[in-house]
Amino acid sequence: MAATRGMIAQSEQVGHQLNHGGHEMFDVHEVLSSTTNVLDSYMMFRSFVKDPELMDILERQYSFILDQYNITCECFSTGQDPSHHTKKYMMKQSNDVIYGLKPSQPKKPIQSVNDIKDSGIACHMLGLIKSSASMLAMSALEVTNPVVRRVLADSVPNYIEMAYEIFLYENKQHQYQVPQLAQQDMNAMSNAYTTMSMQPQMPIAGQYRQ
Repeated sequence: MAATRGMIAQSEQVGHQLNHGGHEMFDVHEVLSSTTNVLDSYMMFRSFVKDPELMDILERQYSFILDQYNITCECFSTGQDPSHHTKKYMMKQSNDVIYGLKPSQPKKPIQSVNDIKDSGIACHMLGLIKSSASMLAMSALEVTNPVVRRVLADSVPNYIEMAYEIFLYENKQHQYQVPQLAQQDMNAMSNAYTTMSMQPQMPIAGQYRQ
């Protein structure tokens, strides 16, 4: 029993650099590895992009992700505040969405690098950013170090914004089409829930405890 008690320590006793839980260590390693993969992929995509607008999105997102990677490395290795706070990503796309389906050719895997197009690159970019957003959100829930947790949590809205920017670009190019339900069905589903106006009658704590 004495040995078990000796292994228990509070965060202020272990020091900043060791202020991490075991699960956190693996999760943050996975986050940093995934972020490296995104950066490396963006670097490779750059050789194939033709559309200046897509290139602008790629370069701005690369710079932002690299900065986020650096401050995550900083706070993870030191356990303290990084050199600057998490920045806010600002996209350039408007929020206008084109609804409806436009006839297009069926998609299939490419047969050579000559078949690589901007549409495929944008699709890969969106997939990478969406996966990263999910990983950051799940990892932040397992982090014990308050600084690392805040950096990961603050990064999630930025990845959502980057994913939305890529979606809007694809939508404008008719690559990511958005079908809608019939208006009658949309109205029915939109009004399927309503607000609760009265104060709920909460049961007395422990009232039904056996």
